[in-house]
Amino acid sequence: MTRSTSDISDRLYPEVQYLDSMFKSYGSKISFSGRIVTIECFEDNSLVEEALKTSGNGSVLVIDAGGSMNCAILGDKRIADAIQNEWQGIIVNGAIRDSAIINKMSIGIRALGTFPRKSIKKGVGKNNVIVSFSNVKFIPNQYLYADEDGVIITKTKVDL
Repeated sequence: MTRSTSDISDRLYPEVQYLDSMFKSYGSKISFSGRIVTIECFEDNSLVEEALKTSGNGSVLVIDAGGSMNCAILGDKRIADAIQNEWQGIIVNGAIRDSAIINKMSIGIRALGTFPRKSIKKGVGKNNVIVSFSNVKFIPNQYLYADEDGVIITKTKVDL
């Protein structure tokens, strides 16, 4: 990424949303960007697994797991799927696991933290819906940019 989130913020403010800085960074890619794809789920990663097994084609998956820290919504196996299918990054309003392995993998992730227990799989959740957390409204097909300074969301793609 040649243009930083700070540069994009300066250029587009106030037409930019900012993810709270409480999200922790995982994976070896600090900077990533892409078109937003959303999933809303709670302690069930069935739809997450389905999505990551399809082509990400330069997109960022935003998962609203309701902020739950009772189980991990994804781990190293799902991240391997994401990398294989060209997802640029993942935002998780919840927990992940296998962080030591994930931190060596070539993808960017922001999550609230880690928890060792896996999620359930009952197929519960929604795809491609507007999700809101951290004072941000994530709308499918808008754009997300992440780097060392933070995560921002814009309505349109910014030429980098």
